[in-house]
Amino acid sequence: MEYTFFAKGHPNVTSKHKTTFEVTKDLDMGIRADCIIGVSSGIKMDDFPEEIKEVIKNENTVIKILLETENAADEITGYGHPELTLDHPTDMVCRKSEFKCNRTLMIKADKAACDLKKDLINDLSKGKSLKVVIKVG
Repeated sequence: MEYTFFAKGHPNVTSKHKTTFEVTKDLDMGIRADCIIGVSSGIKMDDFPEEIKEVIKNENTVIKILLETENAADEITGYGHPELTLDHPTDMVCRKSEFKCNRTLMIKADKAACDLKKDLINDLSKGKSLKVVIKVG
């Protein structure tokens, strides 16, 4: 199963966070928000199709997230969990840790913001469009 949505970069994208990366519906971000890689998301997690949410709420589910800009792409792999509520009104956070809250989209991710490809981050810091593809199952 796949679900695709779009966000965009922002001049304050630094991608320095060592344990998470985030895409948000918020239109703006501060310079200290070093985990945020995309703003102005067209959706929130509660908008995901029910079938996708059910699969994400299984701890055996492998989740792959493909991030694409016009000049680069990167893929992140992590896991779902039954405690993920997937209902935060703005934020979608992918975590290397096993911490779970209503902002968490996946846990045990193999990459955080600081691990993402430089060309991808360069595009995002210029405000370019970000395509996010979530693959589960």
